[in-house]
Amino acid sequence: MGEGGHRAGTAVPDGAAAVAGGGVLLLALHAGAGLGTAGALAGAVFAAGAAGALAYGMRRSGVPGLGPADRVTLARTALIGGVAALVADRSAAVAWLVALAAVALVLDGADGWVARRTRTASAFGARFDMEADALLILVLSVRVATFAGAWVLAIGAMRYAFAAAARTAPWLRAGLPYSRARKAVAVVQGVVLVAVASGVPGRTAGAALTAAALALLAWSFGRDIAWLHRHRHRPDRAGWALRGGGAGRFGGGVRLGGVRPWRVGVRGASARRASRGARVAFLGG
Repeated sequence: MGEGGHRAGTAVPDGAAAVAGGGVLLLALHAGAGLGTAGALAGAVFAAGAAGALAYGMRRSGVPGLGPADRVTLARTALIGGVAALVADRSAAVAWLVALAAVALVLDGADGWVARRTRTASAFGARFDMEADALLILVLSVRVATFAGAWVLAIGAMRYAFAAAARTAPWLRAGLPYSRARKAVAVVQGVVLVAVASGVPGRTAGAALTAAALALLAWSFGRDIAWLHRHRHRPDRAGWALRGGGAGRFGGGVRLGGVRPWRVGVRGASARRASRGARVAFLGG
């Protein structure tokens, strides 16, 4: 959902802001949650890596700076870094972890709202948001896997496995029509992982909920892969464009956990340009 218009000349300040925000959050976690050395190091690496990846993505996309919605996504990325730090630290401060993850989930809807209100939707913003979503799900999967089993990692890894497969199977890079079911499946992933990470459902019920979420995710990916395979020879399959709107847990329109909620069936040259600009190597549906 983090689509945003862009202001010129802000790439370096935005990267510095990402690192500074991550540092402030790590200090707060050290003071309030007892974050240790391992967690602080992981958080610092995350912040530096996120800033570097953001700067690289902006240069590659020709984006001079972040827009208002992108800055909301940037704030979410800092929160995800805090979650990653707590997970790496094997912290017992579950309340902090759940609170940060929950706010990151809520902000995933806020950046889309900002993009619509300010009319600053962009393909770069959609991609930025997708990357943040993927990281959050991956980090939460790692957390839950520590007590539920390594199989939970499949939830966080599935999107990356799809992206890797798309590099060798170009037909997987085509666009997909908008799907409410796809969006709902992605909502389930975030909500379930946060709930299970909190420990509220208990081990048995938590494992059952996580298994159900994984089954839904596998179904969503499988359905979309089958659709892409059936339409792999259609010359107009790239005509499904991204749109700057929609609601739901995961935004961006680029593949994450089976969700591409900002897709609309507009065809033509402009639609193909928008779709190509945002999909890059990560799509699916």
